[in-house]
Amino acid sequence: MRAVFLDQQTFNNQISLAQIEAQTSSMTCYQTTQPTEILARCLTADIIISNKVILNTEILTKLPKLKLICIAATGTNNVDIAAATALGIAVTNVSGYANNSVAQYVFSQILAYYSQIHHHNNNTSSGLWQSSTTFCYHGNGSTELSGKTLGIIGYGSLGQSVAKIATAFDMKVLVAERKNSDLIRNNRVGYDEVIKNSDIISLHCPQNSETEHSVNNDFLGKMKKSAMLINTARGALVDNQALFEALKNETIAYAVLDVLEQEPPPKNHLLLNAKLDNLKITAHIAWASFEAQQQLIELIAENISAFKQGKDLNRVTSA
Repeated sequence: MRAVFLDQQTFNNQISLAQIEAQTSSMTCYQTTQPTEILARCLTADIIISNKVILNTEILTKLPKLKLICIAATGTNNVDIAAATALGIAVTNVSGYANNSVAQYVFSQILAYYSQIHHHNNNTSSGLWQSSTTFCYHGNGSTELSGKTLGIIGYGSLGQSVAKIATAFDMKVLVAERKNSDLIRNNRVGYDEVIKNSDIISLHCPQNSETEHSVNNDFLGKMKKSAMLINTARGALVDNQALFEALKNETIAYAVLDVLEQEPPPKNHLLLNAKLDNLKITAHIAWASFEAQQQLIELIAENISAFKQGKDLNRVTSA
């Protein structure tokens, strides 16, 4: 079983691939792969490992030796699943590896905002505490999370991990029902009710035709003026122009984005050039603790092992 890893650079160079290598007779790794390079690199491969490289019908039909595609992520939109199924190519993905990493990221951002850690550190480094006439220098102060309401949109394993931490801070958690749903399931709250009543909204839903640009003028206009928005899901969930205007006009108080609709983003991206004090953007790293990355590699190795044994572990095709 010969394998190629088409975009190893999507992982930190400290992450070991030994577990995958143990499941293959050989593995060739490429830091990145351009569309024009895919075919030549995969012609003799039995297994392709790819995080974000696009494997479409045109490519797949030209790879008769290919038996298995291992997507190094949960999302499967970079592979033409229908074409793979028709060609008898098995496709697997991975999930559950980033629960702790994403939840930690979400709360690191929440705590940084509510505790104003960076601000208070600056007060000391700039000498304001040292020249204070009392034993403390309050500055902007800080706000407790206890009693605050966290709204979660998308209640899979990631949303559940965030909710678990919220309860430790004695927060109220509202889990949103699907938008426009007439049925409100147990332990869920109407979509609009979550938007209107949350102090913090954390997005964990998938990107699809129903969720794209769901965070729009209407959504943001329903949020509390004091509310915080966090998106660690997919960039296309957010209408960039609407968010820019909402932050500029203080329709909402604060936003944190770990994802944008194009990654890497263009240098002239509206939000990256917005120069807004109430917007923080990071480079799609919420998922990527060292531990989460290593666990993801382990899951890929398990998928390959299962495939070799004729098992359907994490299979997303019927092939």
